[in-house]
Amino acid sequence: MTEAGKTELSRRDVVRAILAERGDALVVGGLGSPAWDCAAVDNNPLDFLLWGAMGNAVSIGLGLALAQPERRVLVITGDGDVTMGLGALATVGSERPVNLAIVVLDNERHGETGMQKSHTAHHLDLAGVAQNCGIAETRLVRDQSGLADAIPLILEGSGPIAAIIKVKAESLPRVLPPRDGAYLKDRFRTALLGEKVAQT
Repeated sequence: MTEAGKTELSRRDVVRAILAERGDALVVGGLGSPAWDCAAVDNNPLDFLLWGAMGNAVSIGLGLALAQPERRVLVITGDGDVTMGLGALATVGSERPVNLAIVVLDNERHGETGMQKSHTAHHLDLAGVAQNCGIAETRLVRDQSGLADAIPLILEGSGPIAAIIKVKAESLPRVLPPRDGAYLKDRFRTALLGEKVAQT
């Protein structure tokens, strides 16, 4: 039984609500719609928005969280991306970075290839998978009340955290980040490390 068809949550509103209080958190935006949602909210140099690397948003966020243990790291990605890289959740559960929060915008669709139903529309329980991988702070969010409860945990709770947020299967106007991967990498590195350090 699917949940996205019953949710009241729009993914872009969810991302806007999360990023509104992010402070200096580092954000990894997964391929496609999650990256576009982040770009629609803010053109923030502390966002590392992916144009490729399907299935790797969680792995990138994990590496960043381990390398920058004093900074909050938010991964905002989709159910298709997480499903392709399920092994990363097991590694997160093993490494247990306290500064990492993973937000999965689960519309139960593959939005980049025609809105075909994803595995979460059928049988895959990503919240259950995350919990069984050792991510004890796991939430399944279906409504505005659940989102309001989850946001403080996402932004400030001791991680690792996984918030699986059921969102509407909708097509929204694309707000594209810059397409130049080297530019995005350099912008992010400079914002994180400072210009002098980033150039070394």
